[in-house]
Amino acid sequence: MTLFVCATPIGNLDDVSFRLLETLKKVDLICAEDTRRTKKLLDKYNVKYNKMTSYNDANKKIKTKHIIEELNQNRDVALVSDSGTPCISDPGYYLVSNAVVNGIAVVPVPGPNAMIAALSISGMATDRFTFYGFLPKTSGKQMKILEEIKKRNETAVIYESQYRIVKTLNAINTAMPDKQLVLCRELTKKFEEQIRGTAGQILEKIKNKKIKGEIVLIIGKS
Repeated sequence: MTLFVCATPIGNLDDVSFRLLETLKKVDLICAEDTRRTKKLLDKYNVKYNKMTSYNDANKKIKTKHIIEELNQNRDVALVSDSGTPCISDPGYYLVSNAVVNGIAVVPVPGPNAMIAALSISGMATDRFTFYGFLPKTSGKQMKILEEIKKRNETAVIYESQYRIVKTLNAINTAMPDKQLVLCRELTKKFEEQIRGTAGQILEKIKNKKIKGEIVLIIGKS
Protein backbone atom coordinates (compact mmCIF):
# COMPACT_ATOMS: atom_id res chain seq x y z
CA MET A 1 0.00 0.00 0.00
CA THR A 2 1.57 3.22 -1.21
CA LEU A 3 0.36 6.77 -1.72
CA PHE A 4 2.16 8.27 -4.72
CA VAL A 5 2.27 12.08 -4.74
CA CYS A 6 2.45 12.83 -8.46
CA ALA A 7 3.48 16.11 -10.07
CA THR A 8 1.72 16.87 -13.35
CA PRO A 9 2.40 19.55 -16.01
CA ILE A 10 1.68 23.15 -15.03
CA GLY A 11 0.53 23.95 -18.55
CA ASN A 12 2.37 22.25 -21.38
CA LEU A 13 1.25 18.62 -21.41
CA ASP A 14 4.57 17.61 -22.97
CA ASP A 15 6.20 18.18 -19.57
CA VAL A 16 5.47 14.69 -18.33
CA SER A 17 7.83 12.00 -17.12
CA PHE A 18 7.78 8.34 -18.09
CA ARG A 19 7.58 7.50 -14.40
CA LEU A 20 4.45 9.62 -13.95
CA LEU A 21 2.64 7.87 -16.80
CA GLU A 22 3.68 4.42 -15.58
CA THR A 23 2.55 5.25 -12.04
CA LEU A 24 -0.87 6.46 -13.20
CA LYS A 25 -1.29 3.25 -15.22
CA LYS A 26 -0.51 0.86 -12.41
CA VAL A 27 -2.19 2.38 -9.33
CA ASP A 28 -5.58 1.13 -8.21
CA LEU A 29 -6.98 4.63 -7.73
CA ILE A 30 -6.16 8.15 -8.96
CA CYS A 31 -7.27 11.02 -6.71
CA ALA A 32 -7.53 14.16 -8.83
CA GLU A 33 -8.35 17.71 -7.79
CA ASP A 34 -10.27 18.10 -11.06
CA THR A 35 -10.96 14.81 -12.82
CA ARG A 36 -11.70 16.59 -16.12
CA ARG A 37 -8.25 18.17 -16.27
CA THR A 38 -6.53 14.96 -15.26
CA LYS A 39 -8.48 13.04 -17.89
CA LYS A 40 -7.12 15.35 -20.61
CA LEU A 41 -3.60 14.33 -19.62
CA LEU A 42 -4.50 10.65 -19.43
CA ASP A 43 -6.25 10.77 -22.82
CA LYS A 44 -3.32 12.54 -24.50
CA TYR A 45 -0.99 9.69 -23.54
CA ASN A 46 -3.61 6.94 -23.87
CA VAL A 47 -3.21 5.95 -20.24
CA LYS A 48 -5.59 3.13 -19.33
CA TYR A 49 -6.21 3.76 -15.66
CA ASN A 50 -8.11 1.64 -13.17
CA LYS A 51 -10.26 4.12 -11.26
CA MET A 52 -10.38 7.86 -10.63
CA THR A 53 -12.13 10.00 -8.01
CA SER A 54 -12.21 13.70 -7.20
CA TYR A 55 -10.23 15.01 -4.24
CA ASN A 56 -10.46 18.72 -3.53
CA ASP A 57 -10.78 21.28 -0.77
CA ALA A 58 -14.55 20.83 -0.53
CA ASN A 59 -14.56 17.04 -0.08
CA LYS A 60 -11.11 16.34 1.37
CA LYS A 61 -12.28 15.29 4.85
CA ILE A 62 -14.87 12.81 3.61
CA LYS A 63 -12.70 11.49 0.78
CA THR A 64 -9.59 11.12 2.96
CA LYS A 65 -11.35 8.58 5.16
CA HIS A 66 -12.32 6.44 2.14
CA ILE A 67 -8.88 6.75 0.52
CA ILE A 68 -7.13 5.67 3.72
CA GLU A 69 -9.44 2.65 3.79
CA GLU A 70 -8.42 1.82 0.21
CA LEU A 71 -4.75 2.09 1.13
CA ASN A 72 -5.23 -0.09 4.19
CA GLN A 73 -6.66 -2.78 1.90
CA ASN A 74 -3.22 -2.97 0.28
CA ARG A 75 -4.16 -0.82 -2.72
CA ASP A 76 -1.92 1.80 -4.34
CA VAL A 77 -3.20 5.35 -4.81
CA ALA A 78 -1.91 8.30 -6.85
CA LEU A 79 -2.62 11.87 -5.77
CA VAL A 80 -2.56 14.59 -8.46
CA SER A 81 -3.56 18.25 -8.34
CA ASP A 82 -4.94 20.48 -11.09
CA SER A 83 -1.35 21.14 -12.15
CA GLY A 84 2.12 21.02 -10.69
CA THR A 85 3.14 19.34 -7.46
CA PRO A 86 0.39 18.36 -5.00
CA CYS A 87 0.33 19.82 -1.48
CA ILE A 88 1.85 23.18 -2.53
CA SER A 89 -1.03 25.61 -1.80
CA ASP A 90 -3.21 22.57 -2.41
CA PRO A 91 -5.58 20.37 -0.35
CA GLY A 92 -3.42 17.31 -0.88
CA TYR A 93 -1.51 17.96 2.34
CA TYR A 94 -4.55 16.77 4.32
CA LEU A 95 -4.46 13.34 2.70
CA VAL A 96 -0.68 13.03 2.97
CA SER A 97 -0.63 13.98 6.66
CA ASN A 98 -3.32 11.39 7.40
CA ALA A 99 -1.46 8.74 5.43
CA VAL A 100 1.68 9.42 7.48
CA VAL A 101 -0.25 9.16 10.76
CA ASN A 102 -1.65 5.81 9.58
CA GLY A 103 1.80 4.44 8.79
CA ILE A 104 1.20 4.37 5.04
CA ALA A 105 4.19 4.74 2.71
CA VAL A 106 4.18 8.07 0.84
CA VAL A 107 6.36 8.24 -2.28
CA PRO A 108 6.98 11.33 -4.44
CA VAL A 109 6.85 11.21 -8.21
CA PRO A 110 8.50 14.61 -8.74
CA GLY A 111 8.06 16.97 -11.63
CA PRO A 112 6.83 20.47 -12.53
CA ASN A 113 6.18 23.17 -9.95
CA ALA A 114 5.17 26.74 -10.82
CA MET A 115 7.06 28.29 -7.91
CA ILE A 116 10.37 26.64 -8.83
CA ALA A 117 9.88 27.29 -12.55
CA ALA A 118 9.31 30.99 -11.88
CA LEU A 119 12.27 31.25 -9.51
CA SER A 120 14.57 29.61 -12.04
CA ILE A 121 13.93 32.33 -14.63
CA SER A 122 13.49 35.28 -12.26
CA GLY A 123 17.13 36.33 -12.03
CA MET A 124 16.49 36.90 -8.31
CA ALA A 125 18.65 35.41 -5.55
CA THR A 126 17.68 31.80 -4.87
CA ASP A 127 20.08 30.94 -2.04
CA ARG A 128 17.29 31.78 0.39
CA PHE A 129 13.61 32.37 -0.33
CA THR A 130 10.22 32.13 1.37
CA PHE A 131 7.05 30.88 -0.28
CA TYR A 132 3.92 32.66 0.96
CA GLY A 133 1.33 30.97 -1.25
CA PHE A 134 -1.76 33.13 -1.76
CA LEU A 135 -1.86 36.28 0.38
CA PRO A 136 -4.84 36.81 2.71
CA LYS A 137 -7.84 38.52 1.15
CA THR A 138 -8.26 41.15 3.87
CA SER A 139 -6.15 44.27 3.44
CA GLY A 140 -4.91 44.35 7.04
CA LYS A 141 -3.61 40.77 7.06
CA GLN A 142 -2.17 41.19 3.57
CA MET A 143 -0.25 44.31 4.57
CA LYS A 144 1.11 42.57 7.67
CA ILE A 145 2.71 39.88 5.49
CA LEU A 146 4.01 42.45 3.01
CA GLU A 147 5.70 44.31 5.88
CA GLU A 148 7.30 41.02 6.93
CA ILE A 149 8.57 40.46 3.38
CA LYS A 150 9.97 43.99 3.33
CA LYS A 151 12.03 43.37 6.47
CA ARG A 152 13.43 39.96 5.50
CA ASN A 153 16.58 39.90 3.41
CA GLU A 154 15.49 37.14 1.04
CA THR A 155 13.47 36.53 -2.10
CA ALA A 156 9.72 36.06 -1.65
CA VAL A 157 7.36 34.02 -3.83
CA ILE A 158 3.61 34.63 -4.00
CA TYR A 159 0.81 32.95 -5.93
CA GLU A 160 -1.93 35.24 -7.18
CA SER A 161 -5.08 35.05 -9.29
CA GLN A 162 -5.86 37.14 -12.33
CA TYR A 163 -8.72 38.74 -10.42
CA ARG A 164 -6.62 40.04 -7.52
CA ILE A 165 -3.27 40.81 -9.12
CA VAL A 166 -3.87 44.55 -9.57
CA LYS A 167 -4.99 44.93 -5.95
CA THR A 168 -1.95 42.97 -4.75
CA LEU A 169 0.47 45.01 -6.86
CA ASN A 170 -1.05 48.21 -5.48
CA ALA A 171 -0.52 46.92 -1.95
CA ILE A 172 3.10 46.01 -2.74
CA ASN A 173 3.61 49.44 -4.29
CA THR A 174 2.43 50.99 -1.02
CA ALA A 175 4.51 48.75 1.23
CA MET A 176 7.75 48.56 -0.77
CA PRO A 177 7.73 50.74 -3.90
CA ASP A 178 11.46 50.24 -4.63
CA LYS A 179 11.50 46.42 -4.64
CA GLN A 180 12.16 44.67 -7.95
CA LEU A 181 9.53 42.11 -9.00
CA VAL A 182 8.97 39.54 -11.69
CA LEU A 183 5.40 38.67 -12.63
CA CYS A 184 5.26 35.26 -14.34
CA ARG A 185 2.02 34.09 -15.85
CA GLU A 186 0.89 31.15 -17.93
CA LEU A 187 4.24 29.41 -17.47
CA THR A 188 4.98 26.73 -20.12
CA LYS A 189 1.85 27.71 -22.08
CA LYS A 190 1.42 29.45 -25.44
CA PHE A 191 1.01 32.93 -23.93
CA GLU A 192 3.72 32.61 -21.29
CA GLU A 193 4.87 36.04 -20.13
CA GLN A 194 7.37 37.63 -17.76
CA ILE A 195 6.91 41.26 -16.68
CA ARG A 196 9.73 42.87 -14.70
CA GLY A 197 10.09 46.05 -12.68
CA THR A 198 8.84 47.63 -9.47
CA ALA A 199 5.18 47.15 -8.56
CA GLY A 200 4.44 50.62 -9.92
CA GLN A 201 6.24 49.91 -13.19
CA ILE A 202 4.41 46.61 -13.66
CA LEU A 203 1.07 48.28 -12.95
CA GLU A 204 1.87 50.79 -15.68
CA LYS A 205 2.78 48.02 -18.12
CA ILE A 206 -0.44 46.10 -17.55
CA LYS A 207 -2.90 48.99 -17.19
CA ASN A 208 -4.29 48.46 -20.69
CA LYS A 209 -4.08 44.67 -20.59
CA LYS A 210 -6.34 42.06 -19.12
CA ILE A 211 -4.06 39.75 -17.20
CA LYS A 212 -5.25 36.15 -17.50
CA GLY A 213 -4.08 32.80 -16.22
CA GLU A 214 -2.20 31.60 -13.19
CA ILE A 215 0.36 34.02 -11.76
CA VAL A 216 3.57 33.64 -9.76
CA LEU A 217 4.99 36.86 -8.33
CA ILE A 218 8.66 36.98 -7.33
CA ILE A 219 9.76 39.80 -5.02
CA GLY A 220 13.50 40.46 -4.90
CA LYS A 221 15.32 40.75 -1.59
CA SER A 222 16.74 44.17 -2.37
